[in-house]
Amino acid sequence: MITVQLLLILFLFGSSEAGKLLVIPSDGSHWIGMKPIVEELGRRGNQVVVVIPEASMSMGPSEHTTTLTYPVPYTKAEVEEDLANQLNNILSIDMSSDLARFQTFFISLDLLQMFIVRSAESLLFNKHLMKKLKDYNFDAILTDPFEPVGVIVGEYLSIPAIYMQINLPCGVDSLASKCPSPSSYVPQPLTHFTNQMSFWQRSVNMVRTLLQPMACRHLFTHADEIASRLLQRKTSVVAIMNRAALWFMRFDFAFEFPRPVMPNMVMIGGMATKKTKPLSQLKLESCWLFHQMAVAGLG
Repeated sequence: MITVQLLLILFLFGSSEAGKLLVIPSDGSHWIGMKPIVEELGRRGNQVVVVIPEASMSMGPSEHTTTLTYPVPYTKAEVEEDLANQLNNILSIDMSSDLARFQTFFISLDLLQMFIVRSAESLLFNKHLMKKLKDYNFDAILTDPFEPVGVIVGEYLSIPAIYMQINLPCGVDSLASKCPSPSSYVPQPLTHFTNQMSFWQRSVNMVRTLLQPMACRHLFTHADEIASRLLQRKTSVVAIMNRAALWFMRFDFAFEFPRPVMPNMVMIGGMATKKTKPLSQLKLESCWLFHQMAVAGLG
């Protein structure tokens, strides 16, 4: 409740009531959807600090914000090549049967496992930058838990966390928030089922639902190790996310089935930047890659 009030203050009032907001986004379409909100908060006089890696596909300095970067052991070209290879591996799989889609679900977890923590240690164990973030005394953190580095930073700084979430294969939003997800009419990702399932499809969907906790543990294995090392206590990403103050669910209502939500979950729909510019060939190719990633259930 306190975080909801804080966010309303950040939007409604000017610099006399300005707050301090830390933003740690994820790359690609995740950042594109978050950027308009971040820039608007900065435009209204709030102190907004965005932390991004030096090598990124789409992230960079934004208007009305302070941008901090940190070095990472990869280049932009390597990120794009790695993403393209991962997508090609998934798209080359024949998903004509339920069994094949079931196997693809676990393959996608393996592919995502390293991708989501590729820059985690570079930020979390950067003592100079972490101390600088602590000295800011932020009021809250806005982050996309697709890459859990922001989740861990928020816990380390002991500040309220606001998550802007897009679907992950293991349904971490439902697990972490203890939100009901009835397998009888909420199809799992990568099943290609609708809300009108046959008995066989409902059975497959039930198995996938029961496997969600195990799938999340597998997906966040490395992230859990990093979080425990930084916080110097045994913990997990899912346990940290359970303490979220607010969830912004970036779901497109045209493609989502009705489902339960918790009181601290707000459906905000798909969001994009307001300014439209002609896309370069490189950006068109990147958009195509992220579209294919979304179709495969990875975005």
